[in-house]
Amino acid sequence: MISQPIIKQISEQKFKAYIMFTKEPRLTGFCKELEYYSNDNETILATLNEDLFDRDFNCVIFCRDEHWKFRLIDLKINFEKIENARDWIKTEISRHTINKVKTIFQGDLKKGLDLFDLKVSENKIHPFFKRLNEDEHYKPTKKIISEISNFFHDIDGNFIEQFQSLNGFDSRLWELYLFCLFTEMEFQLLRKYERPDFMIRKQYIEIAIEAVIVNRSKDASFDNVERFHNIDISKEINNDMPLRFGSSLTAKLNKKYWNLPHVAGKPIIIAIADFYDDYSMTISFNSISDYLYGVKHEHEKDENGELIVTSKQIGKYIKGNGTEIESGFFNLPSSENISGVLFSATATISKFTRMGIQAGFGVKSNKTIRYGACYDQDQNAIDPKLFKYNVEENGTESWREGMNLFHNPNALIPIDPDLFPEIGHFTLIDNLIHSITPDFHPFFSFNFCVDIIKDSSK
Repeated sequence: MISQPIIKQISEQKFKAYIMFTKEPRLTGFCKELEYYSNDNETILATLNEDLFDRDFNCVIFCRDEHWKFRLIDLKINFEKIENARDWIKTEISRHTINKVKTIFQGDLKKGLDLFDLKVSENKIHPFFKRLNEDEHYKPTKKIISEISNFFHDIDGNFIEQFQSLNGFDSRLWELYLFCLFTEMEFQLLRKYERPDFMIRKQYIEIAIEAVIVNRSKDASFDNVERFHNIDISKEINNDMPLRFGSSLTAKLNKKYWNLPHVAGKPIIIAIADFYDDYSMTISFNSISDYLYGVKHEHEKDENGELIVTSKQIGKYIKGNGTEIESGFFNLPSSENISGVLFSATATISKFTRMGIQAGFGVKSNKTIRYGACYDQDQNAIDPKLFKYNVEENGTESWREGMNLFHNPNALIPIDPDLFPEIGHFTLIDNLIHSITPDFHPFFSFNFCVDIIKDSSK
């Protein structure tokens, strides 16, 4: 007698981890996902949807293809009752499981990447990649990155090697994050050009994205909090860090992507992240804002406790050799061709860890706590709010959480904020930086992992 397979309902977060890159963005205008299911070993997945026009229900069954991507293998529409749709899903998942269906040949010529197939020698491996590949605490991180990389295509031909190496890990992690961000935001990714890094499309609007990072310093710490805390924080925020942002951004500005035939006449965004030091992103938000607009805000409260905000021109930054550099990236010659700058201080390896835990890939013996600071929605607040919470399965963090778009007030082709929903938007109006942010908008955060089993004996 054949035992009946176990059919379980799974979370939206887990379903997205498997399916997000398979879905066609335009389908969200026709169907609303309601429930998600799988067999016990998660080789067969299903979603139950509501048709937004006919108000009936439909179901989709997924299985992995020959390249380990989840793909549609069965579809049933026009269920009048949701109970009938649920019954069909359970029957079909059981049938495929009993028949030992684990992969279906789809004839897809585009194979994803195996980022953990070692390509570099031991002495060239980035310490964080080594942890990611071998450390028990990074199992959820490795699992979700593996699922993402099944759908990621290598345009340059060296992504795997660089992802593993000392010289490339940070920049390639940033590109992988952007791939997740644009997919979640329902852009179509047109990955057929060598440069810039991404061409994305939504609502018939194409946008060019060039990714860049502030590179890690030669003496940067790897989890060395004390080294970072011993630096002059004021000098970092007000001079050194803006100079580093300026170096990376102007290097990309000088590439003149607007002259490329497939970019000409389209918005261009530079997406930048700070990997200068493991903890530098905890203080980098104000530095990039200051540098981009060339103004700094000052705050005080009047006799009624109302916040008064004024701004002053920053002027120049000074390099170590005495060279003076003007602030205000958006005022530089040719910068009008750049529509905006995307920036996040939370798109680190910790983000992938949290997203992996949310999707149910966590290790039961480990507990992960997230600490950080977020925007205070009180209009009279001067300082950000601190937050702390346990990272758990079925959490609500998204890939876009913590992302900021600084709009260029001088742009030849402005960006419609509605194309990038649920992120922070910033622009300069009357010499003041105005912002619109989601209710919860972190400026930075970091993870603290605890081994529950070891700590339970203390």
